[in-house]
Amino acid sequence: MTTTEARPAALGAAAVTRRRRSELGEFLKASRGRLSPHDVGLPPGSRRRTAGLRREEVALLAGVGITWYTWLEQGRPINASWQVLDSIAHTLRMDPTERWHLYRLAEATPVRTSPEFTCVPEAVMTMLHSLDPLPASLTNSRFDVIAKNDAHLDLFRDWHTSPCVHHNMLWCCLAEPTARAHIGDYDASVRHLVARLRADYGQHVGDPDWEEDIRRLLDISPEFAEVWALHEVAAPEVRHRRIILPDYEPMDFEVTELAVSPVPELRLHVYTPCDERSRRLLQARRT
Repeated sequence: MTTTEARPAALGAAAVTRRRRSELGEFLKASRGRLSPHDVGLPPGSRRRTAGLRREEVALLAGVGITWYTWLEQGRPINASWQVLDSIAHTLRMDPTERWHLYRLAEATPVRTSPEFTCVPEAVMTMLHSLDPLPASLTNSRFDVIAKNDAHLDLFRDWHTSPCVHHNMLWCCLAEPTARAHIGDYDASVRHLVARLRADYGQHVGDPDWEEDIRRLLDISPEFAEVWALHEVAAPEVRHRRIILPDYEPMDFEVTELAVSPVPELRLHVYTPCDERSRRLLQARRT
């Protein structure tokens, strides 16, 4: 670029929103244009001027109003919940990459259902915080994070590229784009978490929250679907985990999962440094 060439002006927030909504509308149009009535089980009909599904057909199959769906394609300033976007993505036969693109354009992060409230005894909370400086957290059998101590918060403070909306160990691995770079043994760790989930699922087959959680993981994560299909189960065991964070040397931990007997299915996860170097680096996170 020469000194006489003008740089494009940065878009303001309102202009960015308008462009994103326009992109969303074009993406939806292109997606329905790739499908035929036969693809979704509809009769071909007559007098179709263009290929693809009509707006009213998508709205009907997705269970949303035709006016609302039309406004969405037109880029009007309306809000779409992740439940509605899920339905539209399913109707338009979107693969996981397309589905995530839809969520981002609609500015609706596909959060999971909120975990049931777990009442943690005061003595257990005291124990959790007394483990500091060892990072520790409490989860239920679906890996919903119920509580963390300060050392855990400090260790994982740079984990997410955007604010955490899942509050779940497994979802934070599968849905965070940088997770693979942060965990040295990522594939083995995820495989173990899924096997632990499968082992506890046997007690919750048919539970609506569990079934919906698993359905959505299968939809958004090909790697979860691949491992889930293996039907592997695992018992709690001490696991090695290498944590790799920006501007830090790798830290090695032994992660211990302990049952908390006063509360069914409550687990305590404790990160113990494997060596003096990791202990020193962990301490540096506190300063």
